[in-house]
Amino acid sequence: MAANVDLFTIATSGVNASNQLLNTTSRNIANVNTDGYVRERTTFTGSILGSVGQGNTERVINVFAQNQLRRDITSVGELEAFAQKTSTIDNLLASEANSISTGLSKFFASIQTAADDPTNIASRETVIGEAEALMNRMGTMSDYLQDKEEELNLEFSSQVERANSLLENIGALNKKILFSQSGSGQEPSSLMNERDLAINELAQMMSVEVRDGANGTKAVNLTSGESLVMDNGSVNLLELSSGPDTTDKQLELGYNIADGEPQATVRLTEDKLGGSLGGLFRFRNEILGPAQRDIGQIAVAMADAMNSQNKLGMDLDGDLGGDLFTLPPLSPQGYADNSSATLSMDAAFVAGKGTQMTDADYRVEVDTVDGAGQPLTVKVTALNSDGTVKQGTTEQSITLNASGPTEFSQGGIEIEFDSSLTYASGDAFLVQPMKNAASELTLATSRGEDLAMAAPVRLTPASGNLGDAQMTSLTVTNTWIGESAFDGAGGITAPSGAGVSAPVEIVFTSATDYNVLDSGGSIITSATVSGGYNNLLEQAGFNQDYPGYDFSLEGLPVAGDSFSVSYNTNGVNDNANAVKLAELQQTGLVQLSTNAASEPRSLHDSYSSLVGRVGEKSANSQISLEAAEAMQEQSQTWFDSVSGVSLDEEAANLVRFQQSYAAAARILSTAQELFDTILSAAR
Repeated sequence: MAANVDLFTIATSGVNASNQLLNTTSRNIANVNTDGYVRERTTFTGSILGSVGQGNTERVINVFAQNQLRRDITSVGELEAFAQKTSTIDNLLASEANSISTGLSKFFASIQTAADDPTNIASRETVIGEAEALMNRMGTMSDYLQDKEEELNLEFSSQVERANSLLENIGALNKKILFSQSGSGQEPSSLMNERDLAINELAQMMSVEVRDGANGTKAVNLTSGESLVMDNGSVNLLELSSGPDTTDKQLELGYNIADGEPQATVRLTEDKLGGSLGGLFRFRNEILGPAQRDIGQIAVAMADAMNSQNKLGMDLDGDLGGDLFTLPPLSPQGYADNSSATLSMDAAFVAGKGTQMTDADYRVEVDTVDGAGQPLTVKVTALNSDGTVKQGTTEQSITLNASGPTEFSQGGIEIEFDSSLTYASGDAFLVQPMKNAASELTLATSRGEDLAMAAPVRLTPASGNLGDAQMTSLTVTNTWIGESAFDGAGGITAPSGAGVSAPVEIVFTSATDYNVLDSGGSIITSATVSGGYNNLLEQAGFNQDYPGYDFSLEGLPVAGDSFSVSYNTNGVNDNANAVKLAELQQTGLVQLSTNAASEPRSLHDSYSSLVGRVGEKSANSQISLEAAEAMQEQSQTWFDSVSGVSLDEEAANLVRFQQSYAAAARILSTAQELFDTILSAAR
């Protein structure tokens, strides 16, 4: 009878084992299309009595293939986000309809046309119209980039919210898995599949590392080392913050979450984040932010150069030229850790310093203060759009003026502190001169008559000159009233208190010697020609600021020859300054970097550089994305070859396990018959 019992036990265990194998195979077949499902396998141990021992069902998974797949998912997520966003900006910049280069060409072409007939009002109004059209192009592009920034911040918020949801879900699943393992000892495959699926989705958003914990739990860290999910199920959550510029979002990790609020935070390194979130931050830092500032720099450099040159001419009303454009105001923003939230600082562009202006943001930090809490010195640091220090720059230490604004040693920016406020050492402000400058640039005039196309002075040779010397150039460098010889009322005279008379005539005493005379005929100074007849007033000791004009001759003068300078009254047919305005198209106006020694580029070259840089990054990112997608496909194939369900294999297993089940059932039936036979014999 013992043998029959053993046979019965063996048969029963065989039936149960085959049934368990059939259940496992059935689950595999049923979940062949379930996202994230990992193929299961049931294994058994033998028994000393010859029956089938305890069965254990577990997932079939290759950790190396799984980790490689996660890395490739992260790479594709980052490149998809970066390539898609960059392509949008590339299309915007390269579009002929939006091209700033096209607008610049039309604007300067209208100036050249107007220079052919400076008295033609229609041509002058065309220049104003093209200037407005150019500003609209710049403003539209800048506004579009601002909209993209707002859209990007919404995406940041959405992705951070989803990432936190995934982190909390992973933590909760860890707790469930831990509880299930401790209770049944069986691997809770469905919970593990759900957790792995959540981790893969998280990996698509950021680069993570997964570490196996006790009883099937997993700890999730950023690849930079910060903990996201602990194996006990506790989590740290992501959150967005901002500096002085509230539109510039920063990513932080919150620790010790209590009632949904972190008790401590740490700033995450965005360039090492990876995934779609890392791709979005990379797009903002490498493409969007620099593009905003480059366009603003082009706009400000163009406007400042036009203003400066127009001021050196005479308009159709016979007056000295004024501004054609109004440079945008600057609004410095205080840092959160300032000694008071009400502190403020003023900043402005310095007119005429457009070639010194860069695309940098600036951090202005109070270094020392006097007894009344007024800043004495400040430290100025040039920043990239993402807040990092610009490579190749050094911190400027600036001593402030006792009254009035103080200009940066480079950058074309001046700052001033409010004397009614009390500052402390360490108070800092962020100045972003170029970020939105293109949107805020406006026309200072709508009158074509205000275009100063004529030179404000004329050079007249005496009618009795015997030599063959003739004027080759007449240059105007300064018309500022009070500094130059221009009085603003149609005359040339020395400013009050200048201590020197205005030079209005040159009389040669020999072929190489000459006297400089004032309006009263008195000799101001005498000079000898050195190296040619170029810039004769400069050779006589005058500079560009005073009297603000100079001229050059060619040919050979003789003793007694004279040349007189006078205001260009009624000289509206003159186009000398219009030619200078048109030449700005090819002049280096845009500073390449914060290095003052670099050679400025033309407006067209600067825009072409921006378009080329974005286009190159767009093309490279697309190539990299295609390569990453190919790598992900290979990793997926590798993972599926181990963990994926093969219907052919499962179908074969199904037949095999059906046969083993039937055979075990037959053994059970035989054992029952033997047992019944024994009972019958005993009766």
